[in-house]
Amino acid sequence: MMDRRSLLAAMAALPFAGAARADTLEAGRLVEYPDMASAHAATRNVTVWLPPGYDAGVDRHPVLYMHDGQNLFDAARAPFGEWGVDEHLTRLIATGQVRAPIVVGVWNTPLRLREYVPAELIAALPETTRADVAAIYGGPSLSDGYLRFLVEELKPRIDADFRTLTGRDDTVIAGSSMGGLISLSAMMRYPDVFGAAGCLSTHWPLRLDALQGEALDTWRETVVAAWSGVVAAGLPDPAAHRLYFDRGDETLDAFYAFFQSRIDQVVRDAGWPADRFRTLVFPGAEHNEASWNSRLDAPLTFLIPPA
Repeated sequence: MMDRRSLLAAMAALPFAGAARADTLEAGRLVEYPDMASAHAATRNVTVWLPPGYDAGVDRHPVLYMHDGQNLFDAARAPFGEWGVDEHLTRLIATGQVRAPIVVGVWNTPLRLREYVPAELIAALPETTRADVAAIYGGPSLSDGYLRFLVEELKPRIDADFRTLTGRDDTVIAGSSMGGLISLSAMMRYPDVFGAAGCLSTHWPLRLDALQGEALDTWRETVVAAWSGVVAAGLPDPAAHRLYFDRGDETLDAFYAFFQSRIDQVVRDAGWPADRFRTLVFPGAEHNEASWNSRLDAPLTFLIPPA
């Protein structure tokens, strides 16, 4: 039986008709890049949201790159609900709680799990655990190629096509679940490109099938030990970066406390202060788009604060 995230990846592969086009929103504007090819990753769609006033203005804008891009702006294209990114940002911009960003929604593909699981984590796992993850995900990690697509191909295209602020301090990356993993990896692997990472309901356990008893304990300790080493070695300078984590405590998020508390301690031990590192728990929140929509103000105001 296909799990929810695999289903989402499969639906992402459905044809996306037409050439690049712009759709008018009630607030801001969407620009679509269908079937964007890459030398490093699978072909995918990209949806760009331009904030209110962009077309009439001359200012340059920070850029927020977000994974699972079909779920961000339009409920008609989001099989499990949308984040309402444009609605949240329109309100936060109007009230002065964030700078006005351009949002780049990078759609997922049927290779989502392999593109979003960080290769450096897989390399840190014991061989047997590594083989288990590869079997669950359908093959080895493809994250190196996906990140190269973002950094070497997509970002230059966005910077060429729009009035962006191109530097690290104005470039943010964010996602949920597996998208949280690859957002953290992106900032660690490319600290000169991404100045902040937002990781919602980060899927630290790597697997969805139920383990019990000693098998569960062994898996959790093995994976969190690998993660702790990878994060400790890879964290960039906190003086120049921001890191946001959160989780709920229902459905799949109920399994995250064990992992998140350990990773939080790794980050604190690395000297990240409260104004650069935030980790939140939302009681009653589930592992779904409705929950991420409901709390989206928290990461947005932390990652893209007013100048």
